[in-house]
Parts: sequence; C-alpha cells; structure tokens
Amino acid sequence: MTEDFLIVGLGLIGGSYARGLRQAGCRVRALDPDGEAIAWALEHGVIDAGATDCNDWIGTAGAVVLGMYPTAMVDWVQAHRGYFRPGQMVCDVAGVKGEFPARIQALLPPETHFIGCHPMAGREVSGVQNSDAAIFRDANFIITPTERNSAADIAFARQLAQTLGFRHIAELSPQAHDEMVGFVSQLTHAIAVSLMNCNGDPQLKEYTGDSFRDLTRIARINEVMWSELFLLNRETLTQEIDAFTGTLTHLRDALARGDRDELQRLFIQSTKRRQEFDRQ
Repeated sequence: MTEDFLIVGLGLIGGSYARGLRQAGCRVRALDPDGEAIAWALEHGVIDAGATDCNDWIGTAGAVVLGMYPTAMVDWVQAHRGYFRPGQMVCDVAGVKGEFPARIQALLPPETHFIGCHPMAGREVSGVQNSDAAIFRDANFIITPTERNSAADIAFARQLAQTLGFRHIAELSPQAHDEMVGFVSQLTHAIAVSLMNCNGDPQLKEYTGDSFRDLTRIARINEVMWSELFLLNRETLTQEIDAFTGTLTHLRDALARGDRDELQRLFIQSTKRRQEFDRQ
C-alpha cells in the first residue's frame, strides 16, 4: 500500500483516517474548503499539509480518499477528473453506495482505480476537531467492489482497513451493502430519532437510566449527512421501517391480550440473537 495519501474532505471520518494513517507512518495531505478545519488540523498534527484548494496535489498523491457526502463526491470528482493519474488508487467513505461507485468509476480517467469502502464507525459529533483513530478499533469495514474492480483494488482496500485497525473486513456488492446498512445503521438511527421526538418532556434526563441513554445515543445526529443518506436509500429504509413497525405491533398485540408465553418467546429469541454479537 502507498504511504502517501490525500484526503479530500476533512471531517470526522477524514480526520480520523488522517490520524490513523499518520500513526502508521504515512504522509497525509488534505483538501477541504473550510480553512479553519485545515488550520486546526495542521496546528494539532492531524495532517502533514493542507489547503482549501490545490489541484496539483491530486495527481501527486499515492492514493486519494474521498471523505465527502455521496452527491458532493460525484460533483467534486466530475470537476477534478482531469487531475487524477493512471494507476492511482481512489476510495471513499460514503455510507450509501447504490450507483455511486459505478458513477465515480465512469468519471475517472482510464486506469485510475476507484474502490468503494464504508468504515462502519463514527461518533455523535462531527468535524475534524472530534476526529479520533480509536473509533476504528473493533469496528467493521465494508468493501463494495463492482465488476470493474480487480483483486489488487480489493487488496488495497483490505490493507487500508488493516492499517487503520478495523476488527473485521467484509465484501458486499453496492446493492447488498445498501440493503444491509438500511437495517443495521439507518433503521437504528430512525428508531433513536423517533424515540427522542415522541416525548418532549424536558425533565426526562432526570429520570432515565442506561437503557434509554444507550438506545438514544445516536439520536444526536448530523442532520445534513443523515437526511442525505436516508433519502438516497429511501426505498430500502422505508421497507425496513415497515418491517420494524410490524414486529413492534406484534409485540404490542401480545402485550394487549396478556399473552405472557408470546412475550417470553420474543424475549428469548432476541436474547439468543444478541448473544451472537458478544461471541465475536
């Protein structure tokens, strides 16, 4: 794997990549339109060099990490496609794939290699100021190759994930990825947001225990990013919300009719399924 990276988009994930790569001995430069973010990252040693606009850096980097939201990423690549070079590795961090990997591949010059990646990690806060390479420890990393990706492309993504310290690395097609994250990520955020929005009592914080805090931790949410991710995957997420609503209604009906046996069956089933996570 190259030891020279350019990160485009120095937010929470881009900044955490920068920290992890520098800790591994790599050279890291960054581009971001927010000059204050660049200045902060330079002052705190997150990156080796940074700028708000320096197109010459694109072609000279060993690899480019696109740390932007999906639609912004496509627009940026289209505007800068002429600066990439043949043989260069390019990857992303976007939480929705769909048609985006194929669109990016079509935009880039021939022999420039784009491989879709999704680091399944984050925090409830945003910005490079909150970046931390430790968020990748014990986290999952998903690679989303298309038919245009070679074994060498996938190997690059795997080595990147290993360098950053991810616990588990998986491969899914872009479509299978979106189906999976629609359930394990987007639905869970939708539930947390709904919990916080269904009761506006300002005194709740004085009475809640760990269960409510744990369930709603991710309700402290980046509204710009998550509204885009929800809308880009809205068909899948709508189906997952409907399935969850059906399951919750089933539990509610068992409760309403006083069906202790069915409630216990549901609790036993959920306990067994959750135990599988603890065996990893």
